[in-house]
Amino acid sequence: MTAAPRRYHITTFGCQMNKADSERMAGILEAMGYTWADTPDEAKLILYNTCTIRDNAEQKVYSYLGRQAKRKQEEPDLTLIVAGCVAQQEGEALLRRVPEVDLVMGPQYANRLQDLLEQVAQGNQVVATEPIAIIEDITKPRRDSTVTAWVNVIYGCNERCTYCVVPGVRGVEQSRTPEAIRAEMEHLGQQGYKEVTLLGQNIDAYGRDLPGVTPEGRHQYTLTDLLYYVHDVPGIERIRFATSHPRYFTERLIRACAELPKVCEHFHIPFQSGDNDILKAMARGYTQEKYRRIIDLIRHYLPDAAISADAIVGFPGETEAQFENTLKLVDDIGFDQLNTAAYSPRPGTPAAQWPNQIPDEVKADRLQRLNHLVATKAAERSQRYQGQIVEVLVEDANPKDPRQVMGRNRRNRLTFFTGDIATLRGQIVPVQITEARAFSLSGQAVTLTAHTPVLSA
Repeated sequence: MTAAPRRYHITTFGCQMNKADSERMAGILEAMGYTWADTPDEAKLILYNTCTIRDNAEQKVYSYLGRQAKRKQEEPDLTLIVAGCVAQQEGEALLRRVPEVDLVMGPQYANRLQDLLEQVAQGNQVVATEPIAIIEDITKPRRDSTVTAWVNVIYGCNERCTYCVVPGVRGVEQSRTPEAIRAEMEHLGQQGYKEVTLLGQNIDAYGRDLPGVTPEGRHQYTLTDLLYYVHDVPGIERIRFATSHPRYFTERLIRACAELPKVCEHFHIPFQSGDNDILKAMARGYTQEKYRRIIDLIRHYLPDAAISADAIVGFPGETEAQFENTLKLVDDIGFDQLNTAAYSPRPGTPAAQWPNQIPDEVKADRLQRLNHLVATKAAERSQRYQGQIVEVLVEDANPKDPRQVMGRNRRNRLTFFTGDIATLRGQIVPVQITEARAFSLSGQAVTLTAHTPVLSA
């Protein structure tokens, strides 16, 4: 009698990069004969893919891990893995804190999971956090969606923002070749995927580490060149990219987005603060004036583009007047969406050592005030969709109402409408918007005629 296949469960914390890494590690496990378990308690291999960008995410990992460590004392054949950024940051210290863990592996080792598990099977407790060259994405990921997919184009980050642990845990920038990226996208198109998001911690740095320059003296392979190179992949109807850094965002890239019909009119460009002195203390490498010029350029070429960003409040030394500069920038620009966070000191970063830390109650107050403004401005931005017909790529059923399906328009607004997911999944459907909320839309599917005006969003 053959043994039942071992079951695995992956819990992912943090960013899109982590989600993409989890999909690839799931693909490796399934190639090894593991099958997915819906909950950790049903699994014999549990992997936590961790995030260390803020302290609360890190503490949540230890809480989850503690429960499974107790279980392992009763079930010694349980395999516990900590991957991702907390693993890279903590290394062997994590084993001392939770000795039941079998494998600690940094983000650069995601494609080497099988080799590491073979070492674990030999009775070793393994820590894999040394800097290495990232091997190519040779594994077929177990993707969470059948409609949209992540495609990594560059790993790591060479920036040294004073608040951020990412360069220390994800390593230096390593770009994939254009040919490898296109080949992955072609495979996705053949499988029926309709949308791809190109991913990088600092995606505008793509190609800087690849050999070759153009006659004009610029890098031969930039993100702009990559967009032109992959734009005609059969089957892929939408292309997105994230995350952009204002220091490297170019007019040439904006022009490409305006020229290439598959590239969606949505830009995610974190600004972090609206005050120049705080930006300098953060070592961001740009001013709020430069950031505003980037947004002006985008709206020159693509007047109705959606802009989303990230912002931090309560950075060490931030005065009330400096925080109000952030409020002014948010009020002036009117973001479609803004990810906000109170500053969280992270181990090993310069800002964590500074004496001018902001009290938690001040940070909480500023975060609440910023979030209120963000919701107000997002609601104003959403009103431009009221009554319009937009193209929605259907991704899933509405978990709160199974009679409805949901997807996003080209400008990344989540949209709900009545429909059958079995027939509509993966379809691009024209939807007339009947209700515009701050961060989502509702509408009804319509049949287009030759004269129907459609907002290409």
